[in-house]
Amino acid sequence: MWNTEFRNGGLVSNNNNANLVDKKNKGKSIQDGSFYDHLADEEVVMSTTHPWGFPSSSSKRSRRSSSRPFNRDASASSSRPRAAVEVVVSSAQANFLRDFKRFDTVDNFSQHHYASQGNASKQHSRTWVKKVQADWKILENDLPEAISVRACESRMDLMRAVIVGAEGTPYHDGLFFFDIHFPDTYPSVPPMVHYHSGGLRINPNLYNCGKVCLSLLGTWNGNAREQWLPQESTMLQLLVSIQALILNQKPYFNEPAYGRTKGTPSGEAHSKFYSENVYVLSLRTMVYSMRKPPKHFEEFVRSHYFERAHDIVKASNAYIDGAPVGSIVKGGVQDLEESSESGSMKFRTEVATFMKTVVEELVKLGVKELDDKLKPPPNAESSNKSNCKRSRSSR
Repeated sequence: MWNTEFRNGGLVSNNNNANLVDKKNKGKSIQDGSFYDHLADEEVVMSTTHPWGFPSSSSKRSRRSSSRPFNRDASASSSRPRAAVEVVVSSAQANFLRDFKRFDTVDNFSQHHYASQGNASKQHSRTWVKKVQADWKILENDLPEAISVRACESRMDLMRAVIVGAEGTPYHDGLFFFDIHFPDTYPSVPPMVHYHSGGLRINPNLYNCGKVCLSLLGTWNGNAREQWLPQESTMLQLLVSIQALILNQKPYFNEPAYGRTKGTPSGEAHSKFYSENVYVLSLRTMVYSMRKPPKHFEEFVRSHYFERAHDIVKASNAYIDGAPVGSIVKGGVQDLEESSESGSMKFRTEVATFMKTVVEELVKLGVKELDDKLKPPPNAESSNKSNCKRSRSSR
């Protein structure tokens, strides 16, 4: 039940269901969705600011003052119009993401890729423990917004990270998970990292078997400064390297043999088609993650895609209309002058076709009004029109 009253000119609500929000931010579910059913009967404006009825960092502070609660004078209402009351409410998913800690510890990692390589009773050297604890501290203080990490209290050798794909890349709006293991000889040797691929090869450096190819991991040759340095390298450095060097704007050129063609007509053409394929695989990765979210990130996955659902559909519609992959930025699609920048017909058709599956999964999360917004596959006539200049449109 929801109770509301005016205090000090503002609306205060008492939510008896507030305990449903995951206070410890460890990926636990925000219940089965029945918590939100009452919202259908409320006239509200969705917002990510000043949530109404959900706990916030300031919810424990008293909102009382010497002024009395506002009481409407029934007799006065007939002589003058009442001011409209607008209730601003953010979704429970937005609140969850807002409160989700970028770094936190969990009790166990039984479903971790490296769970079999050790046990909770194993003793580690003081050097090992000191280094891992130092990594924890750095991650707790300095993780960028797009990266979240869970470390294991009972198995300090295990860690799991998720990276949110950046705008301007074919990975935008996606979630990419990595399992991490600190070997007994760490930090003399780098950590071991496994990518949750779902059997998909979305990058030259990320194999469908889960291998991560990176000089910092010793899985690829590089100069001395690109390799793991026991006295200097950190887990934060490793995660940021994956984010910036692997999940980048033109992943085709991550392959050394193709890097030399960057800037040439042939190289850029191959890069374009590669990025188009990457986006389709990224959509498949979204579905894979929604259907099988990694442990301790279950609610994070659901809340992330719930909040980004309409952005994903709008971006895909832009691609179906002919916008090149990676051209989506905050506020819309970048202005394009050259017809050669249009997405290929194959890409546009594949996006339109597979987005039906993506929308089905988003609807299961409780997202509404998506089916009627998804554009159909293009035809030859629409393909010719796509060569015209596309103006910036609201995303």
